[in-house]
Amino acid sequence: MNSLKVAALPLDTVHADPAANIALMRRALDDVGPVDIAVLPEFFTTGFITDPGLVQSCAQAPDGPAMQAVRAEAESRSCAICGTFIARLPDGTLRNRAFFIAPGADPVFYDKRHLFSISDEADVLTPGSQPMPVITFRGWRISIAVCYDLRFPVWCRNTVGPDGSLLYDILIIPASWPDARAHAWRTLLTARAIENQAYVIGANRSGSDGFGRCDGLTAIFDFLGADIGSDQSSGAVSATFSLDLLAAARRRFPVWRDADTFTITGPALAPAPVPCVSTQGNKSP
Repeated sequence: MNSLKVAALPLDTVHADPAANIALMRRALDDVGPVDIAVLPEFFTTGFITDPGLVQSCAQAPDGPAMQAVRAEAESRSCAICGTFIARLPDGTLRNRAFFIAPGADPVFYDKRHLFSISDEADVLTPGSQPMPVITFRGWRISIAVCYDLRFPVWCRNTVGPDGSLLYDILIIPASWPDARAHAWRTLLTARAIENQAYVIGANRSGSDGFGRCDGLTAIFDFLGADIGSDQSSGAVSATFSLDLLAAARRRFPVWRDADTFTITGPALAPAPVPCVSTQGNKSP
């Protein structure tokens, strides 16, 4: 598909209430109408919580009720849905787990690498040990990072893949980012779009929590760093992406060819795997 319609849904998540937030997701999807990709905020089932007891009680298995509900919505609406939730893995660890669930395909997961140590997130959750995935969906290549990951440009860098082209066309960032740091949020989203020559979706929650207000920060930027998101009456922010325009811009100004090569290392960081692939109507390998 040359054109892709996307929408970021800035849910005003209910504190530590997965059932209420799943219902909130369904209403938001009804309101936004047909899209190819719908992006939910970080911790869409709970809001940003760090209390150990609440985290334990709200955590769900990767195939638990939250992901079952997302799967059902993706299938019935023929769209992909992305966001994050608190996942409990079989080894007992708890993760801030991003998901990309498309109809007819296996889910793709990514565990937030950079936990927000300024809060207690790093004390109650385990960081991810895998690089950001690359997902193929309807002819587009998509990657995911989560909130605080945005501050680390090397981690988010769009490197050259085995076919000689950039790895991803779209970078999705689900977040719970307070408006006290709104300038940093918009600046970093813009920078990631420009330096990676990719569309960037910053899907922030709305409302407020114990860390501050979060209203009005959801935004979508094109590969030149222009804000192209349009606010809908539903509260969502939407845009239509063009693969032709992206390819033409990369040909016209191919700065990515002059990028430095590097290897990322760090505690418990696994070697880079073959990128995850999720294709419409097919199971991923």
